[in-house]
Amino acid sequence: MIATVVMAVAVLLLAVWIMARGAGLSESHDFGAGAYYYADIPNFDKIINDEAYQAKLPFWVYVALFLGWGFLMYRLWSWIDKK
Repeated sequence: MIATVVMAVAVLLLAVWIMARGAGLSESHDFGAGAYYYADIPNFDKIINDEAYQAKLPFWVYVALFLGWGFLMYRLWSWIDKK
């Protein structure tokens, strides 16, 4: 318990220190709060190749697979949580 509290406090202090110093930020690219979105990167449409991947299945199949995978992972997590 003590180790957990010490680690949590250390992580919070380190996070505040990193934010206060602005560590990890690129001065030439100020993207703001949404920096992790690729759409914010200047000229990103020129970096990617949209034609590199062509979907072979209808869109609804991908949605069904995504939802099915999420359901399976939810069931697995629920089963693990009961153990």
